[in-house]
Amino acid sequence: MAEICCGVVTGADSAADACEPSPRSARRRRMEVRRFKFVAGVETMAISGDFTRKRQKLDFPVGKDGVLEKKLANGDEVEPLGDLEPPAQPARSDLCPRHGMTSVCGRRRDMEDAVSIRPDFVESGSKLHFFGVYDGHGCSHVAASCRDRMHKIVSAEIEAGATAESPDWKGVMERSFSRMDAEAVASPGAPRNASCRCELQMPKCEHVGSTAVVAVVSADRIVVSNCGDSRAVLCRRGAPVPLSVDHKPDRPDELNRIQEAGGRVIYWDGARVLGVLAMSRAIGDSYLKPYVVSDPEVTVTERTAEDECLILASDGLWDVVTNETACGVVRMCLTANAPSDKACADAAMLLTKLALARHSADNVSVVVVDLRRDS
Repeated sequence: MAEICCGVVTGADSAADACEPSPRSARRRRMEVRRFKFVAGVETMAISGDFTRKRQKLDFPVGKDGVLEKKLANGDEVEPLGDLEPPAQPARSDLCPRHGMTSVCGRRRDMEDAVSIRPDFVESGSKLHFFGVYDGHGCSHVAASCRDRMHKIVSAEIEAGATAESPDWKGVMERSFSRMDAEAVASPGAPRNASCRCELQMPKCEHVGSTAVVAVVSADRIVVSNCGDSRAVLCRRGAPVPLSVDHKPDRPDELNRIQEAGGRVIYWDGARVLGVLAMSRAIGDSYLKPYVVSDPEVTVTERTAEDECLILASDGLWDVVTNETACGVVRMCLTANAPSDKACADAAMLLTKLALARHSADNVSVVVVDLRRDS
């Protein structure tokens, strides 16, 4: 009968009562003891010659007037190395605000969202920063084209104006969206990404389009242009301030415009233009024109010291998360962490996870911009 030792010995038991370890386990124990002794001994070993890898500590004492000095070989004189004060940094208003983004496919089969972040996108040197979220439908190539081209078109329109500091923002954005739409409609002849599944389904690709919500952020204002049902929300004093309004076919003014153009809104799993498209404005979708237009709604908002963050997102977020909830989540994340791009990215990720947890059935793309001036 085999003897089993549980290895538990109380203080009252003598050493003789404990199970005798096997020769193999005893040898392993001795090897472990030797190994620990060897490792502990390394710290006390004197390593000389070229084998040392530890960088020598330099003696840089601080001299008079806060100037860093280095002792010379003779020890008689000192050589100044520079001030201890860090180099002057540009004011926070002159820098691109901290930002982060997340874009996931979610429960959809294909990823049709695209995100564009372009700091200092105007070549003239004006401190203007571009953020865009594009939600494609039918395929991804119109959203991808907006991602690659929209900021260039907007920059060209700004530079074509009188000054970049005070352009006619409504005119700039309307012309930019019109040019982008013209490129999207004319894109069938242009080369496309090999992943486009519309290439084989319909070579003309008239059924492909994308929403677009774009924000141009400067030191004193936020310009938002929206075409479709993506959305921009500003958080000010803890309260959400919508900077765009979704273009849904059943919105009263949009419904009237569609009907006056000769179109119809049919309710098929929600309100849809001609029973097909669930938004009334988009870039592309040439087969639904003139009922679906690319004209953006433009808002210009003056920045204040009470502005906290800006959220741009596709409808994959807004279908299941309210403006109030989104602002609360981002504020909590930004205030709980040191100001950084990572904090903004974490906030965007948290919103994305919340949307997926609430069973969003669409792609989810979120951009978070930290607008706090004192951070």
